[in-house]
Amino acid sequence: MLSRRGVLAGGVLALLAGCSSAPSGPPPGPPAVPAPTRPSALRDPVTVQRMRSAARGTDVDLVLITPAGVPAGGLPVCLALHGRGARARTFLELGVPDLLTAAVRAGTPPFAVAAVDGDHYWVETGDGDDPQRMLTDEVPGWLTARDLRPAAGVFGISMGGFGALRYARAHPDLKAVATASAALFVSWPDARSRKVFADEANWRAEEPLLHTETLLPAAVGVWCGDADPFLGADRKLVQAVNPAVARFTPGKHEDGYWRGILPEVLKFVGPRLA
Repeated sequence: MLSRRGVLAGGVLALLAGCSSAPSGPPPGPPAVPAPTRPSALRDPVTVQRMRSAARGTDVDLVLITPAGVPAGGLPVCLALHGRGARARTFLELGVPDLLTAAVRAGTPPFAVAAVDGDHYWVETGDGDDPQRMLTDEVPGWLTARDLRPAAGVFGISMGGFGALRYARAHPDLKAVATASAALFVSWPDARSRKVFADEANWRAEEPLLHTETLLPAAVGVWCGDADPFLGADRKLVQAVNPAVARFTPGKHEDGYWRGILPEVLKFVGPRLA
């Protein structure tokens, strides 16, 4: 039987790992279906399809979210990158479909959100699984096949914040780069404790805090709770980039905080993609 101390220690470790809540029960949203032979413009505000990613060497969910009542054809797209231990469907659990529709009805220019399954901070760590290559080489084709524009923005939560900043480094023309509770590491010992990166060289090549010079401040928005374990690292990001938006408000590294700031994030992204 686990002691109370053991349970508390486990909870702290999960928090520091930069995870969002682990999925439980049936996945939210429509059931995943195979990718159609001939993809076409979206008909529903939410679709989930299983896609084969050669870059990752596995099948992934492709979750596409558009504002209800708005024709999907030709909409600009913001990629959404989930946290460690989560998945693309996490953005359904966080209420993005309703929040996006509400934002658009309140005047935010319409856009689509595209989420896919990722892992190990959305970078290649030496095992042949390369989420960044999936985002760059495969996702654009998946979007255009469904009559959506290539991604012009990216948003990431926790581990996804790391991945979003890494993606922005390779795509300096992005119009919006938003992070929530970005899981960033100020030192190699800190990064090594996550047991993700192959070695220090792998971490240094990927760590966003070591490569901020390519970020366009006007395109960047940073959100983080004032009780988040990554608060110090996110403050360093703000100091280095001087982003258009930097919001440090009450909150922890948890779903409740992310649900609370998502309306602001969507309103930040929409006008920049329009």
